[in-house]
Amino acid sequence: MNILEFKNRLSNASGEIVENEEILTKIDSKFGDADHGLTMHKVASAITDAVNEPAATIKELLNHVAEKVSVLNGGSAIPLWSSLLQGMADVASESEEADLEQLKEIFRNGFEEFDFMSGASIGDKTIMDSLKPAIDAIEKADNEDEMFLKAAEAALNGAEKTKE
Repeated sequence: MNILEFKNRLSNASGEIVENEEILTKIDSKFGDADHGLTMHKVASAITDAVNEPAATIKELLNHVAEKVSVLNGGSAIPLWSSLLQGMADVASESEEADLEQLKEIFRNGFEEFDFMSGASIGDKTIMDSLKPAIDAIEKADNEDEMFLKAAEAALNGAEKTKE
């Protein structure tokens, strides 16, 4: 995957978050203070801003993204997302491209940092119920397209299990 493709993936993911702000707020209103949709919108906007800045390498791109997110106000979600993004940046390629194994390492390290920061487990009805299965699917992928497709499917299945 080259840096332009990586930027496009980040932009698309950010767009999905913005589109689902209302749903995230509604879910959070049942269990929290109904600010998660707004917070995630802020995260998505910061990612979009960072993606639109020049970056010569995937590492530089992810460092920009992590930095933009880390300075936001938004409760406990900001340090969690910052840890994931900085974890990704820490092992990212100092080039314009990352192969499948490098992508797996980027996502694995981001997850490990997120996991360390969150303390949540599968079954806690948190983002971990989606994120862990997505990372597991990434680890098993044989190519980039399969990696993202299977990760999305696993994340959705994990989210659905939280309704049980």
